[in-house]
Amino acid sequence: MSNRQLWADVRLRAAWARKDWAALLGEYKRAAGISQMKLGELIGMPQSHVSLIVRGKRKVLAAEVMDRITEGLQVPDELRGLPDRSNLGDAWNPDPQLRERIAHAHVTGKADLRTADWIAKVLTEHRKAEDMIDGADLWPVVRAQLDQVTRLLPLASGATADGILILAAEHAHWLSWVAARQGKHGAAAAWLDLAGGWAIDAGSPDLTSWITRVRSYYTLQYARDPIRALRTAEAAAHGRGLSPAAEAIALHETSMAAASVGERDRAQRLADRAYDLAVRVPDAEERPGWLYWLDPVRAKLNRADVAYAARDWRTAADGYRDALRDLTDFPKDHAYYAGRLQDAEGRG
Repeated sequence: MSNRQLWADVRLRAAWARKDWAALLGEYKRAAGISQMKLGELIGMPQSHVSLIVRGKRKVLAAEVMDRITEGLQVPDELRGLPDRSNLGDAWNPDPQLRERIAHAHVTGKADLRTADWIAKVLTEHRKAEDMIDGADLWPVVRAQLDQVTRLLPLASGATADGILILAAEHAHWLSWVAARQGKHGAAAAWLDLAGGWAIDAGSPDLTSWITRVRSYYTLQYARDPIRALRTAEAAAHGRGLSPAAEAIALHETSMAAASVGERDRAQRLADRAYDLAVRVPDAEERPGWLYWLDPVRAKLNRADVAYAARDWRTAADGYRDALRDLTDFPKDHAYYAGRLQDAEGRG
């Protein structure tokens, strides 16, 4: 495994973002499959000192030692100079320079697509790790990745520029989602605005619909405005040229909003349509990257969620029970839906 591939490991990147030197050395050793002796050789440190750091018996306080570890482990450029998570402050909000770079006129040059492809791969790993790692741990990492992506845009044109814009929009959406879960709703809205504009500029119906769907979700969950959420979800579902998966998730959000305003029959019809579309694309390769999770099991859970929102407790319980048997490798989600099942059974 090359060092670049090794640094795609999400737990390793999260340890770096936290500046947790003990965890960093332990995660690097795990990801690289090497001994503490070999790890010590990489960073110019005796194995006994490595052991003390990993076990928390010795702190890394000297800048010289930090630099030695950074160089020895060949930390990628996009991860260096990250802000301290404990002091993010205004870092939750978008940097105005991002908009300036996106608006910049095309200049002579050639974008390094290897960097874009690498960052796209890493973002995929970040998405899949959310059940194990707090998104806030990865926040500085994804901010740095977005900075790298936007620096590529002035060097690109045509389809290449569109692809970079889509990648930038995916990063902005991820940052919005994490900000919302941290209660930073103003920052979440600002990032989502950026993502939506970039998706439109890139000519991506699926991503534009998805971001509009997320806006509906925020409106329903945080603003508690089901009527406005319904209008927004309908706009997401009515986009032209949507793939089955993108249309499915937009219809699901529309059905959730419809249930919240009391349109229960319509909500059920929409939920059935969403389910039928989702199961047409059971393989992740057939869905947009941000919908990697929308497999047939998740489609069942989505349909059960609509029944729950419509207070059809028996149907909801049956749906949760059926899907939970096959929901593996996602302990947090399993616990959440098991709680919903118990609640639906108690109400039914």
